[in-house]
Amino acid sequence: MTLPLNVRRLGRVPYESTWKAMSAFTDNRTDDTVDELWLLEHDPVFTLGQAGLEEHVLFAGDIPVVRVDRGGQVTYHGPGQIVAYPMIDLRRTGVGVRELVHRIEQAIIDTLGEWNIGADRREGAPGVYVAEAKVAALGLRIRRGCSFHGLAFNVDMDLEPYHRINPCGYKGLEVTQVVDLGGPSRLADVEDVLVQEFCKQFGFHAVPADPILPELPARLAV
Repeated sequence: MTLPLNVRRLGRVPYESTWKAMSAFTDNRTDDTVDELWLLEHDPVFTLGQAGLEEHVLFAGDIPVVRVDRGGQVTYHGPGQIVAYPMIDLRRTGVGVRELVHRIEQAIIDTLGEWNIGADRREGAPGVYVAEAKVAALGLRIRRGCSFHGLAFNVDMDLEPYHRINPCGYKGLEVTQVVDLGGPSRLADVEDVLVQEFCKQFGFHAVPADPILPELPARLAV
């Protein structure tokens, strides 16, 4: 028996309002709250993880830098990139943190396999790589046994901003994207496969949900 997963396709939305929404969702969810997957694009922004070093931002220029409460170092979000935020109750799915990361990576690897793009993971450096170039980055946070933040998957975007940072804290790390690897340029095409593979990894079935940021009622203090 599979579990329901509300899938919201939110379009292009600002980073900070989305961050606040997923943080509030995580704080206010209950044991009965259905897990969610938000798919979206962000306006150009660099995000720096809670332990991230500012020295990895070489030259931000006209792109804002936002320090956030996820793991990892610095990464870039911008149009043409799929950002996916899985808000999962790990206890309900029976998945630990390491397994969560592994399964998300595998969903991305299997998505790329749809277009015969060979990809893999690296021990100690979360994300997905094609040869020596990174195509997807991960940065997660677990609170009250539930995940938020998520993954950034390059599809068809301007990669120039990556030259302004040490991506994920690695100097000279190459980045790539689906379209340059022979895959499709339409985000929706990649999203469709990603949702299928994500559900397969975690035992979900996708339930289309309204394309709005949800608001849960505040939990009563116990």
